[in-house]
Amino acid sequence: MGRTAVIIGAGPAGLTAALEFLRRSDITPILLEASDEIGGISRTIRYKGNRMDIGGHRFFSKSNRVMQWWIDLMPPESLEGEAEVEIAYQGKHRVVTVPAHLREEPVLRGAGPHVVTTEEATESEDEPNEEEAVVAEVMVPEAVPDPDLVMLIRPRKSRIYYLRKFFDYPITLTATTLRNLGAMRTVKVGTSYLKSRLSQIKPEKSLEDFLINRFGRQLYLTFFKSYTEKVWGTPCSEISAEWGAQRIKGLSLTTAVKHFVKKSFSRKKGDLSQKGTDTSLIERFMYPKFGPGQLWEHVADLIVEKGGQIHMGWKVDRIHCEGEHVVSIDAVNRAGERRTFAGEYFFSTMPMRELVEAIDAPVPENVREVSAGLQYRDFITVGLLADRLKVKDPDGGLLKDTWIYVQEPDVLLGRLQIFNNWSPYLVADPTKVWIGLEYFCYDTDDLWKMPDEELMKFVIAEVAKIGILNAEDVSDGHVVRVPKTYPAYFGTYERFEELREFVDGFENLFLVGRNGMHKYNNQDHSMLTAMTAVDGILAGNVDKAALWGINTEQEYHEEKKS
Repeated sequence: MGRTAVIIGAGPAGLTAALEFLRRSDITPILLEASDEIGGISRTIRYKGNRMDIGGHRFFSKSNRVMQWWIDLMPPESLEGEAEVEIAYQGKHRVVTVPAHLREEPVLRGAGPHVVTTEEATESEDEPNEEEAVVAEVMVPEAVPDPDLVMLIRPRKSRIYYLRKFFDYPITLTATTLRNLGAMRTVKVGTSYLKSRLSQIKPEKSLEDFLINRFGRQLYLTFFKSYTEKVWGTPCSEISAEWGAQRIKGLSLTTAVKHFVKKSFSRKKGDLSQKGTDTSLIERFMYPKFGPGQLWEHVADLIVEKGGQIHMGWKVDRIHCEGEHVVSIDAVNRAGERRTFAGEYFFSTMPMRELVEAIDAPVPENVREVSAGLQYRDFITVGLLADRLKVKDPDGGLLKDTWIYVQEPDVLLGRLQIFNNWSPYLVADPTKVWIGLEYFCYDTDDLWKMPDEELMKFVIAEVAKIGILNAEDVSDGHVVRVPKTYPAYFGTYERFEELREFVDGFENLFLVGRNGMHKYNNQDHSMLTAMTAVDGILAGNVDKAALWGINTEQEYHEEKKS
């Protein structure tokens, strides 16, 4: 008789675990998803023929395994009539279109905008010449069976909007940057950086200490503090330094200069894997034609085709344990119906606070305190459909940015996406501009509770105030609220090991994914946690320490030495 793995949550981690089991074993996965949508925060929102990506998801990983997993499901698209270049990986080749001469970089969400590569990454980073083809590494099939089930290869351009001006991301040493900052600010930045190098804050107890040590106080105040506190709603002085170590490890102002000099003189070919590139400096990324949810919906279809089960609208509220083993879980749907699901293995991507509340085994008081004190930051995206933007590209057309960090302190708006630039297929009418305005808050805030119509008016007024568009050019909009988007590194997080030790004590319970591990993972990190857990189960021994070690740099977030 076959074994069963019960998986809580149909986001990237849960879906990856399920498909891995079906491809490699006789274990049948049963997924329970509380919502009615596949993909977690990597889902695609549909509205009147338009599509929204929650927070923006680039499909790039320094894990060969993850990259290959994606490409096997959705190979890169080849477009006729455009310049074609070769993509190659492990000896396999295919001619596809890849944009060349890509200078701008992606953002690190929640970290503040000014991030730079490490010295080693800089030394291996190459920028293609406009006249040259770009050789990108990726293994692809000989033929694409479905022209819609493909990855686009997209250029990444992100900028900072501050003082009602655009700054390159990351900050580059150009006349425009210096002019935008002004002579006085530039001198202050240099002076404070030198001071930070001579006198480091020790020990680094907070994110503020971490950033000042690497960038100097003035640059921290200019480009980090305001935005980071918008995202987290908490002073940087109260956020753990571990957050900085996890998300922006290896970065400093010195390497920004080295990166700029290297890129100014380098004219070699690049590759899609960009394995020598810090994750904050990826110049090209794959992107599903119809948004990230397209890939995860495809994975869900494969799971069902292969004999797995996915139950939508079922919320887990009880986890039954016998000694050090989970034996079953209870779930309830919106109609109040209840079901019990038994199995040999249990995967959880639900928030750890809710997980502990659901466990029926005795929970030590200290563990309950830590669990109850975990905090999360919630997220609102407002899609606006407009005839045009007030700000334009130098050629007079639409801005080419995917993301724009809004540093202006006189608005709550944190970030802006231009969905047209992620994929033209996200927009029903190509003559329109489809943008996403991103806000970070708590579910107890007035902003979160604001009725949709009132919130739309507020958002339009903010984006008009800072000169991005004229209010009268907006024709429609859509509000999306996403709870518990960002697990926070404050509250009781400093005691997290007490909680981790308790949940790791259940031998057949595996915590994976962002909220499942209360860890600020990207989707590829979440996938790797699921893959690693499945690997261990099939090998007969799961090293839970290895699961927790994912996204503490490893190959992906590797601590590079200068």
